Amino acid sequence: MLADQIAYVALASNDLTATCKVIEAHFGLARTEFETPQGKVPVYGVGRSALAVFPLGHSMIDGETKPGVHHIALGVDDVDAAGRRAIDAGVSALAASGFDGRKTLKLDRAATVGIRTHLTERMDLAPASGGAVERIDHLGIASSDVFEDEKVFSGKFGFAVESRQTDMEVSMAVESFTSDKYGVVYHNRPPQPVGGLRVVFITMGDCELEFLANFDPNQGAEIEHGRSGSTKQDQGAITRFVQSRGRGLHHVALKARDIDKTLAGMAAAGLPMIDTKGRPGSRRALIGFPHPKATGGILMHLVQREA
Repeated sequence: MLADQIAYVALASNDLTATCKVIEAHFGLARTEFETPQGKVPVYGVGRSALAVFPLGHSMIDGETKPGVHHIALGVDDVDAAGRRAIDAGVSALAASGFDGRKTLKLDRAATVGIRTHLTERMDLAPASGGAVERIDHLGIASSDVFEDEKVFSGKFGFAVESRQTDMEVSMAVESFTSDKYGVVYHNRPPQPVGGLRVVFITMGDCELEFLANFDPNQGAEIEHGRSGSTKQDQGAITRFVQSRGRGLHHVALKARDIDKTLAGMAAAGLPMIDTKGRPGSRRALIGFPHPKATGGILMHLVQREA
């Protein structure tokens, strides 16, 4: 296996103050600052991992000018040894900047199905305790082929597949035939798919990578703004992301202790929301999204589930 944990997830924010306020006030995570070549960056320990919030244009996110989830950094004891394991798997690596001068390598994105992946020395942050979120539940990845993703991250890098599934939203039509002599007869038409995603979860440390691909490309990338989320909406968001940015990290999901309480608190604070209460999601969970405008342009959501 290439590594046993995600050291941090790099978030590119178009409003650093807004992003940090949500993470601190609503998610209950404690702030630590690490030095970088362009000054200090806020980092928040959560579970065995962390969220690192960068302003747009920062050198450690390659000068990125669009907000979102930029890269994952895998924590290892020996960066050079991990780099050799990556090379043995057919993935080249180059030196990159790290927090507080930590040795860091950047893997070739073309060989990691679009996911920007770094190898870095461990962060040694204390895990969060008692806040609204427990850990990162998963990192959502917009894909066009989850089978190829599995071959790379499970086959080449040795991470375990947690589960596979297909999410579908269907439309059910019912016809009725009413007669004054024969009464009423109802006829159910076969369900018609209106939106769908193929999904593979791969375990990485104490969270998963969630690879999502459009189940039916003919269904397009329709998004209905101003309405609560649905499988059709999720499919549209993933499809549009791949069309505009290519395959790569799409969102970060945090495991909530009480999803309805946290979403309601965010709404009461006047933050723009996609969901104000949990709705059914993958793996028998409840999920809910604040609007990216509330989080500095980063798509983040909450998950509540037993596992």
